[in-house]
Amino acid sequence: MEINDLTPAELRVWQAFPRGESVDFREARDESPDQGGDLGPRPTLRATVLRALLLDGPTQNAEVAALKVAGARITGVLDLRYATVDSVARLSHCHFDDVPDLSGAQLKYLNLTGSHLPGLAAARIRVDGGLRLTSCRFRGPVRLGGAQVAGALYLEDAEVVVPEETEGPALQLHQVTVGEDLCASRLRMRGEIRLDGATISGSLRLEEAELRSPGRRVLRAEALEVGANVQCRRLSAQGRIDLRGARVPGLFDLLYVRLSNPGNTAMQASSCVVGELWLRKGPPIEGMLNLRRSQIEHFNLEPEMLPDQVRVLDLTYTSLTPHEPPERRLPMLERDADTFDPHGYEQLTASYRRTGDEHAARLVQLAKQRRHRTTLPWYGRLWGHVQDVTVGYGFRPMRALGWLLSLLAVGSVAFALHAPPPLKADEAPQFNPVFYTLDLLLPVISFGQEPAFAPAGGQQTLAYVLVLTGWILATTVIAGVSRTVNRQ
Repeated sequence: MEINDLTPAELRVWQAFPRGESVDFREARDESPDQGGDLGPRPTLRATVLRALLLDGPTQNAEVAALKVAGARITGVLDLRYATVDSVARLSHCHFDDVPDLSGAQLKYLNLTGSHLPGLAAARIRVDGGLRLTSCRFRGPVRLGGAQVAGALYLEDAEVVVPEETEGPALQLHQVTVGEDLCASRLRMRGEIRLDGATISGSLRLEEAELRSPGRRVLRAEALEVGANVQCRRLSAQGRIDLRGARVPGLFDLLYVRLSNPGNTAMQASSCVVGELWLRKGPPIEGMLNLRRSQIEHFNLEPEMLPDQVRVLDLTYTSLTPHEPPERRLPMLERDADTFDPHGYEQLTASYRRTGDEHAARLVQLAKQRRHRTTLPWYGRLWGHVQDVTVGYGFRPMRALGWLLSLLAVGSVAFALHAPPPLKADEAPQFNPVFYTLDLLLPVISFGQEPAFAPAGGQQTLAYVLVLTGWILATTVIAGVSRTVNRQ
């Protein structure tokens, strides 16, 4: 390109490029509110001029060439498709009339901080350093699928707003590879973020982000691989978050989040592997929470945040905090209405036992048996009710002693008032109403009283009731002891 063809603004940029000097056109515009006027017009740069500089611009000995422009209006399409750019490119606080096309390009460093763009086409771009889109305003889709960024990818304070009729995700980051952090704190989105299959060596940061796609998927991050943490503190999301199969070895921070997708799934985090998950301090989730088949080393969960529907089939966790009574933890298991999951009760029992709260562990096991009873046929439910009332499925053994003493008192009084006649008067031992009643109640032990006497009428009916009750008590106690021994 001939220098004679350049405008004064373009000539200034052309002359600064070989020495890597910055050209800030904002200095020449009226930006002082005290002047009472609007900002002056932006100096215009043609995209073809910038392309010529980046691909074959002039160089100067002992200097590092770089394109550093701020506050310009860029007309035309900045077309760098599959190009190799050896110099730094910084186009900050610029206004792009058309969508830059950087698909397949290889750059050392790209900085578009504070710029306004109608979109960005940069699929499969390769950046040897960082890619900075901080405080950018996008009025159309941002396509970075398959991008490889050796440094960090910055989207803090950025805004992506696409028309509702736009097809596909608003922010495409699927299959991206980021060598450091992906920083998207305070990101404002209207549309879907697609992050599935992404690999982030550092952390994913979404603190105070506002994501809106009501009734549709707002974040798709299936099979996401993060090297450190996912930090979503004070995230606000309207729509479905899908994290199936994500791997987060560090902290997954969901403190103070607001998740809303009424009538549908708010967060799908099944089959995930997470080192530490914090879900606390926020309002109740609106929509279903799905944690099925996930593995969490440490689960920091506040019961008040759980929605009406929770899916926890085969969820595994090593520790559960803060320490809460079973009455506050059990609803998490009872809200999974699709199926009875004994594994969930065992997980909760184990977490209480690790803290030494054996009483809470027994209450969880009792709740497990009661939930299981609802899945049985009528005769199984009937027998379950008997075990529950008598000995609490073996987890309340003192109930058996109470029943035994009560029946012993009733039988002893009844037989003391009217002793049954002996079968053989000359061979029968002296009648003892207490030991006679014990003979009827205890099916294994014999004191020689029961076979020596023959009650009749109402006493015979009472004897049958005591024998039957004794067998039921013995059976339920044995069943409860067997469950305890097997569990330990």
